Amino acid sequence: MQLAPHLHRIGNDIVAAYLIEAPEGITVIDAGLPGHYRDLLAELAAMHRSLEDIRGIVLTHGDSDHLGFAERLRAERGVPVYVHAADADRAKGGDKPKVAMGPMRLGPTAGFFAYALRKGGMRTRYLTEVVTVHDGDVLPLPGAPVVIGMPGHSPGSIAVLVPAVHAVFVGDGLTTRHVLTGRVGMQPAPFTDEPALALESLDRLSSLDATWVLPGHGAPWRGRPADVAAAVRAAR
Repeated sequence: MQLAPHLHRIGNDIVAAYLIEAPEGITVIDAGLPGHYRDLLAELAAMHRSLEDIRGIVLTHGDSDHLGFAERLRAERGVPVYVHAADADRAKGGDKPKVAMGPMRLGPTAGFFAYALRKGGMRTRYLTEVVTVHDGDVLPLPGAPVVIGMPGHSPGSIAVLVPAVHAVFVGDGLTTRHVLTGRVGMQPAPFTDEPALALESLDRLSSLDATWVLPGHGAPWRGRPADVAAAVRAAR
């Protein structure tokens, strides 16, 4: 679906990925689950674009529900996949810490895992090659995405600022719909490695100029990035 000119979302409030459209091509932010490949094709068709227009995929971190179709496009189409150096091993299937799931409710939790199953979440294709990025990098992709280090959810979690579409993509730095409780609104994301560090990292959003804050899970949020950290802390 189109959120704004040149800004599109695939998936839904359970798991989402994003497309940035420019004359020179398309940048994909996160790759959802493997089954979102069909959603990608449908959205590209609606945009009158094709897979050949995709210039790169930027991962906000290396968890499996963000890898989705990334390796498929890399292997079959030569699309480069960018991930922070601290999450490169994670994106390649390396070990990750066991974290507490935290609060949950049966209905939303079952819904999350059922949706992941329908979208091929048990068939994760980990990356075999990545292009590593670091805090402050401006990537050579449509929209000139800027990497903002946001460690906490994972060591290499990032936000991605794209001034061309007035948006910052925050991955699991926060959520606006908790996949295990169904609670909506700005709040910390579950499955976070270091919750205190993740909250601290949100302060890095405060100076950004954007009108969209776009999470990997939950509804798109329109507002000032400067208000995000306080809202998430209040919801703890």
